[in-house]
Formats: sequence, structure tokens, C-alpha cells
Amino acid sequence: MHLSWNRLQWLRFKRFARESKGPLIALAAGAFVVAAFWLARGSRRAMGWFVERVSAPWKQFWGGAVDKLPFSAAELLGTVLVLWLIFMAAVTLYEARVKLRRVLARRLVGLAAVLVWIYAGFCVTWGVQYYVPGFAEKSGIQPQKIGVEQLEAVTRYFAAGASRAGERVRRDQAGRFMGENDRILAYGDACYEQIVKEWPFLAGPHRTPKPAFYSAGMSAAGFTGYLFPFLGESTLNVHCPNVYLPVTVAHELAHQRGVAPEQEANFLGIAACLSCPDAEFQYSGWLFGYAHLSSALRSADPQAYDAVRELLSEGCKADLEWNDGYWRRFSSPVTTLAQGGYSGFLQSYGQSMGLKSYGACVDLLVAWYGPSAASEKL
Repeated sequence: MHLSWNRLQWLRFKRFARESKGPLIALAAGAFVVAAFWLARGSRRAMGWFVERVSAPWKQFWGGAVDKLPFSAAELLGTVLVLWLIFMAAVTLYEARVKLRRVLARRLVGLAAVLVWIYAGFCVTWGVQYYVPGFAEKSGIQPQKIGVEQLEAVTRYFAAGASRAGERVRRDQAGRFMGENDRILAYGDACYEQIVKEWPFLAGPHRTPKPAFYSAGMSAAGFTGYLFPFLGESTLNVHCPNVYLPVTVAHELAHQRGVAPEQEANFLGIAACLSCPDAEFQYSGWLFGYAHLSSALRSADPQAYDAVRELLSEGCKADLEWNDGYWRRFSSPVTTLAQGGYSGFLQSYGQSMGLKSYGACVDLLVAWYGPSAASEKL
């Protein structure tokens, strides 16, 4: 019996669908979750309900479950995933010697299902956070347009604060910050004890950030830390200069407490550090705040920037040069690609500034630590 071309292709498709039933169902289910998220994200009420009833409880449960582990559960899962992909690639190459097309097609569907579910997981554990009231709205801080004089005044305020705080930390023979990573990570969210009195909605369960085993790889990609939303766990780069490790800890803990936008997490990282009694956290917050403010001031008024920089202590200057020199070593196409990919990821959730939103915390810093309020704020 002679089969027409169309009939033959249909039979092949039915056989493929039967053999790949599991991966196809998984792919369809993942696509459905993603589509539901994209359709519902326009409703703040729906997003708020989901965060309160599903996303936040999920992260609190799993965050508590992995909190006592001495290593990053996120890195462990990532390592397992990579090893599994390598194993499946090897199996596919072996099986493809006999039935190349069918095996490759089935494996590609399986891989697509895995990738779709990873993205769906990010959507429902983290993407939803971008569509609920943020920190600025909850706190009532309304950033305004900034004048150069106002920006210069607040930058001076942070330069003076960093110089004072820098006198209270230990330094090595080169005059650079000499904090202990283990102590900084162990201090963890104690830095939020005071700031939650100002903004009670930031209260959250105790969590301990984890040191990254793949810290050098994070440096190559240009990252100092990340929150793994599937588990509500923070992992920190301990390979880069640790002068900003305390404020990075506070930044990631802001994410753990439901603050999604990067500019708000940066602001809260600084504010939390300045409000806590630990000298190393205070210094890290002051210097990090100065770095953001001075960057904005340099673009607005280079002469004012030069004048303010001269106010910094030698220790502050040594730490800034140490940090800048380290990251210059990792400037490469790989870093550019990684940063570009993450910028696109942020933009997909409505963060139109992408990675540039890291510098937008200047607006919040000026609004909260402006000259008229500096003496009475945190």
C-alpha cells in the first residue's frame, strides 16, 4: 500500500508524539504557566494575592529549609543541572547513532520543557514581585528631580561619613579594608534590626547569606551576589574585594524581604548598613552610597566631583581604587554578554532601565539623606 507524503508525515508525527508524550505535556504545562503570568501581571490585585498566598510562603518555607546548610543550595542545584545536561547530551549522542532524528527531536523537546519551567519558576517566585507595590510606594519616599547643588551636598555628606567610618575598620599594610568574610556573612540580617523600626513591612525571618563556591565565575560575569528565588536563598561573591560585601549582603537581604527593583534594594542596602551598629557594615554602606552619588555627580559636574573626592580619607581612596582595579581585570566580552543578558531579563519584567536601575538609587538617597533632613534621618 502506497502512503502519500502527507499521510507518512502524519504517522511519523503521531509516533513522535506518542514517544515524547511526557516532555510535550511538560512543555505545554510550562508554557501555560508563563502565559497565565503574562496575562495576569496587569492586575496588581492578582499579583498581590499570589505573592501573599503562594510565592512568599513558598520562599519562606524553602529558605528556612536550606538556611542551615553551610553551602549554597542554589549552586548545588545548578551544578546538578549542568551535570545532568552533560549526561543527557552524551546519552543522546550514543542513541542518535541508530535513530538520529527521533532522538534529537525528543531531547530538544525535553530541553525546551526544562528551560520553559525554569523561566516559569522565575516568573511565579520572582517576576510577580515587580507588579506589586514596591518599597518607594510603601515607604512614602517620593524621589524628585535633583539639582546639581543638592546632589553635591549629599555626596559631600556621604564622603564625610565614609571617611569617619573608615577610621573604625581594620586595614592591611596597603591601607585597604580588612574584614573577615565569614564574620560579615554570619552577621547577616542583623543589619536590619534597626531599619525595620522605620519600615516595619521589611521585617522577615532570619536568613544567613551563603559564600559562593563559584565566586571567580561570578566575577567573570560581573556579579557580586544574587538571590535564588526558587529557594529564597542569597549567595555572595567572596572572591572580589570585600569592602562592599556587607552592603551587598544587605542588598540581597532586601530582595529576600520582597524588594524586587534593584535601585530600591541598593538604597535599602545602604540604609540598613548606616542604621546598624557594626562598624564594617556602616563603612561599607557609606562608601557604597558615595560611589553611586559621586558617579552621578561626575556626570553632572566634573569639577564638583573632583572637589568632593578630595574630602575622602586615604583609606577610602585606597578601597575605591582596589575595587575598581579588581573589576577592570574582568572586563571582557563574557562580562558584557552576561550583563547584557541580565539587563534584558530586568527589562522583561518592566524594569525599563535594565542594569542602569542600579544607579537610580541616587534619587532615593538624595530624597532621604538630603541636606534638610540629614541630621534627623537614619
